[in-house]
Amino acid sequence: MRKKLRVGILFGGRSGEHEISLLSAASVFEAIDKSKYQVVPVGITKEGRWVTAADAERLLEGKPLQEERRLRAGDPEATPAAAVLETGQAVVVPPEPHQAGSLTPFQSAPPARRASDRAVNVDIIFPVLHGTFGEDGTVQGLLELADIAYVGAGVLGSAAGMDKDIMKSLFRVAGLPIVKHMTVLRSDWRSAPAKIERQVASRLKYPVFVKPANLGSSVGISKAHDRTELQPAMEEAARFDRKIIIEQGVGGKRKKAREIECAVLGNDRPEASVPGEIVPGAEFYNYAAKYLDEGSELIIPAQLTRPETRRVRELAVAAFRAVDGSGLARVDFLMDPLSRKIYLNEINTMPGFTSISMYPKLWAASGLPYPKLIERLIELGMERHREKKQNQYNR
Repeated sequence: MRKKLRVGILFGGRSGEHEISLLSAASVFEAIDKSKYQVVPVGITKEGRWVTAADAERLLEGKPLQEERRLRAGDPEATPAAAVLETGQAVVVPPEPHQAGSLTPFQSAPPARRASDRAVNVDIIFPVLHGTFGEDGTVQGLLELADIAYVGAGVLGSAAGMDKDIMKSLFRVAGLPIVKHMTVLRSDWRSAPAKIERQVASRLKYPVFVKPANLGSSVGISKAHDRTELQPAMEEAARFDRKIIIEQGVGGKRKKAREIECAVLGNDRPEASVPGEIVPGAEFYNYAAKYLDEGSELIIPAQLTRPETRRVRELAVAAFRAVDGSGLARVDFLMDPLSRKIYLNEINTMPGFTSISMYPKLWAASGLPYPKLIERLIELGMERHREKKQNQYNR
């Protein structure tokens, strides 16, 4: 009988997208093929505490953890896996030949116990983490150090896909069409807001979208229709990141831009799904429209001409390659409703992953159902790990 692959589903985290991660992870747990995979839940609380087994299941269900302590995220007892430290020494247990990798310790335990007694041994981690401390290369770097295979983009792809400033710079170098924008540091805004307001007025046309550079799920994003709305929008974005992106709205004041999305799957030879379109119930597809309010409509496939569909799919793959993506990504576009010009908006290297999220729905419409998509992503993660094993790290 073939040995089941041990898959660690990593969820939760300290970001503002914690609850979305729980929803995504619950969907993966429900849909993953239990006959092929042995599933290990690994949760991270909002405070940064790593938990497994029963505590991880309670976290997934939104229940309070037993004897949960309020520790700082940097404390070794709170996030030993994040710091990988205990008494000043690294405690990543090296995997035995042909055995699963292990990352330890996750939960606090008496010092007398061996680190290996507290290890979570897995063949691969499926990090269903969204936003900061999960989708930005930090967890990916930890897994690289521990030599554990994982699903999704690597350190560089994750970090570049998270930072909208760096992302747009890479898109520009690759010759991809992006909207006019500018980047402002929070410290510059707070020291000279009037100067920044003048710069926005001279470089961009209202309405503009103001975003934290490093965040997802439209958290902290506002639409400023004029200069009077810019200040509160800047303050809102500044709550979440030191870099703030200000983008000129597509379509101007006349009509809203069409929001087109395309899913990408693969490693060195990525493929794009059929495109879909989101018709927001709100003025734009903000956090509430995505997760709280009814009224937003998903149209799959998007009502595009054949050349437009081909263009979106080509640009999606090009964007994926521009940030050195791997595994999966959702690429978002804006289309001018009058000129029908297509602009690349951003890439999301760990998109919402519930069974009704846009990424899985796009692949389902392309002929790859949700359970098979999960299986394919695990295969791609293992493939990437095997390929990396070909690297030589010493002379």
